[in-house]
Amino acid sequence: MAELLLGPLLRYVDASCATVWVETDAPCAVEVAGAKADTFEVDGRHYALVVIEGVDGPTEYDVRIDGDVVWPEPDSPFPPSRITPLTGDTLRLVFGSCRKPDGREWGPDALAAYALRLAEAGEWPDALLLLGDQVYADETSDAMAEWIAQRRDIGEPPGRQVADFQEYAHLYREAWSSPAVRWLLSTVPTSMIFDDHDMHDDWNTSASWRADAARTSWWAERERGGLMAYWIYQHIGNLSPDELAADDTYRAVVTADGDTAPILRAFADSAVEEIEGRKNTRWSYRRDFGPARFLAVDTRCGRVLQEPRGMLSDAEFDWIEANAEGDHRHLLIGSSLPWLMPPVISHLQSMNEVACRRPGLRGRVAEWVRRKADLEHWPAFRRSSDRLARLINRAADSGMTVCVLSGDVHHVYVAEAHFDQPTAARVFQLTCSPMHNAAERFLRPLFVMAWWRPLARVFRWLMLRSPDIDPLPVEWTKLHGPDFGNTIATLRIDGDHVAVDLERARGDSDRPRLEPLPTIRLN
Repeated sequence: MAELLLGPLLRYVDASCATVWVETDAPCAVEVAGAKADTFEVDGRHYALVVIEGVDGPTEYDVRIDGDVVWPEPDSPFPPSRITPLTGDTLRLVFGSCRKPDGREWGPDALAAYALRLAEAGEWPDALLLLGDQVYADETSDAMAEWIAQRRDIGEPPGRQVADFQEYAHLYREAWSSPAVRWLLSTVPTSMIFDDHDMHDDWNTSASWRADAARTSWWAERERGGLMAYWIYQHIGNLSPDELAADDTYRAVVTADGDTAPILRAFADSAVEEIEGRKNTRWSYRRDFGPARFLAVDTRCGRVLQEPRGMLSDAEFDWIEANAEGDHRHLLIGSSLPWLMPPVISHLQSMNEVACRRPGLRGRVAEWVRRKADLEHWPAFRRSSDRLARLINRAADSGMTVCVLSGDVHHVYVAEAHFDQPTAARVFQLTCSPMHNAAERFLRPLFVMAWWRPLARVFRWLMLRSPDIDPLPVEWTKLHGPDFGNTIATLRIDGDHVAVDLERARGDSDRPRLEPLPTIRLN
């Protein structure tokens, strides 16, 4: 009999439909809540995404493989997994980013702590938003490195880093197999978007970064395998049943006979061409959560790296702008990279972008600084950052509260945006990172200084001295932070009222707990 290797993951949920994802060790039929799906095969591995329709109220479920119950596991200490349709005007969205697998060196895991509290007694969230670095392909654990060493020589590049699809599959299994997190993912609808470590640190920082990566013997297969794995483990679960039915790649995979790896390899290669500006593979997606619209924005694979650089292509931005419109009361933008950075860092990135365009030595030095100092966030793509500011300004003028949800930067802060003319609704940057990945101690005072107003004014003056840098279309003030440590955030929406709860993980790795930070009322 086939066995359940990973999952179930509860992914898309709306008022009446849901999808549940699983990985098994052999071909089989998977049944969840009366709905069935056959597995599809990719490079000898087997997956299913079960579409459940007609969900009427909270529904406990099990998972059956060829008729036999394989989930919940015998003697599980956790409550039954359940599907809860999304209804009503109140909303609780849990979010965060940057989570390494179990390991004492990273401190207590905020996501595991949240799962343990929810299992005992907790206010149930409507969804979990994972905003990047769900796995670390370039910084593997000792256990992962030992597994890799059994299949190839880690004395040869890329060493203990992930090299191909099979290693990615094992990496995801390591990340999502701890009992508490596995149960949480089975019972809270989860949406995801990638960031750089899902592929490689500073992935697609610039054209020179890509050129250097292309010269290695291993990068092409690493990127191909990473995009194949992302499509399977993260992307397809972000889509609604209607979007799945309309997706050419998904239809081709689930209707094919035999191993579909060639289909996904071709798809991954096409997605790489998007980075070169020749294709348009969309990883961004839209979700409607009651009174709020959530737009998850791909800030990594959709970049334009030739001049004029862009965080997104024009076609991708057109899609984002079109989908931001509507009669929803709140607009949530999920960007793994913060839009509003600590001001000193933001102004430095804007200056560096201009310097990188200079000919000769000055441009080469600026590019070296860009890559060494990770100057590749929204402010380093000012054309895109300013366009996003205009989009957000229009949305707030129309009466939508706008929250940009982000991670990546390994500290926690809340900031409010201000435009030249007051808007009908307010705009916030909410940044929560990491969930489980200790921030380097030497960086913490630098992040604190980057918010210091006198220093920010100096860097703003230096930035505006350049005739090649436009005045900022937005200003911002810090409402909270910076905080450090493993943290998870909850966005609460009740009618027009918005607040964010921040909770830091405490205790030991075996029994982490959450310590509340002050609740920030946004509206």
